[in-house]
Amino acid sequence: QSIHFSKMVGSGNDYIVINNMDGKITCPESIALTYANRHFGIGGDGMVLIQSSEVADARMRMFNIDGSEGKMAGNCIRCVAKYLYDKDIVHKEVMNLETASGIKEVSVYLSDDEVTSASVKMGKASFAPAEVPVRADVERVLNYPLTVDGKEYRINCVSVGNPHCVVFCDKVDAVDVEGIGPKFEYNKIFPGRVNTEFVRVVNKNTMKMRVWERGNGETWACGTGACAAVAVACELGYFEKGKDITVKVKGGDLIVNYTDDGITLTGNADLIYEGDFLY
Repeated sequence: QSIHFSKMVGSGNDYIVINNMDGKITCPESIALTYANRHFGIGGDGMVLIQSSEVADARMRMFNIDGSEGKMAGNCIRCVAKYLYDKDIVHKEVMNLETASGIKEVSVYLSDDEVTSASVKMGKASFAPAEVPVRADVERVLNYPLTVDGKEYRINCVSVGNPHCVVFCDKVDAVDVEGIGPKFEYNKIFPGRVNTEFVRVVNKNTMKMRVWERGNGETWACGTGACAAVAVACELGYFEKGKDITVKVKGGDLIVNYTDDGITLTGNADLIYEGDFLY
């Protein structure tokens, strides 16, 4: 069958977005494995299905490049909101989208009645080890010692819909993310694997970040990763809660606002091109 797709990007995270409102696609894992491949497919950080929902305006399902299904993707959901608005499927400036991590409210910002950026209410961060999950007999995993590949790191673990491990370092660009990332992801302390952020606080309202995503490897951006990094930094006193923090990643900038009541993530959403493939 011929499948129409849109290639979309949010702050450097690119996705293959497919309208599956009619439910015709029944093997999304296989499509993600085949077409997210950058050498033999379309290429992307994952594939997204937009489906109908009984509890929200639409449902988002995101699949990583290894075929595994992700629970939440902050950069991806902004692209989905743009797709829905620009295609006049959900023509609302504030919409509710169902994800594997619950229903998220997304506000879109327009120029000439087309979405250029969006803000997502990501929900509350959880530092409870069982909810990350991370195997540690403490109340919260903050500044916690962990030896990875013979080196001791101070890790900080939080869930923002999926598991994150935040590591502060002096020189983000010097980190061998490709080498050390998998050793964090598959460390026995993380029963469900983990996303790892290597971050540096630049000033009172700016952070620089690189990220290793479970199932995807190093990516140019990570929305939930930026939220996790800012949440940890606020809890440790680097940033003031309730302030907009700029998180600089390889693909651009993300704006994160963290409070005890929830996290808001803001960033761009762009359509790169559309096409069709046979499957």
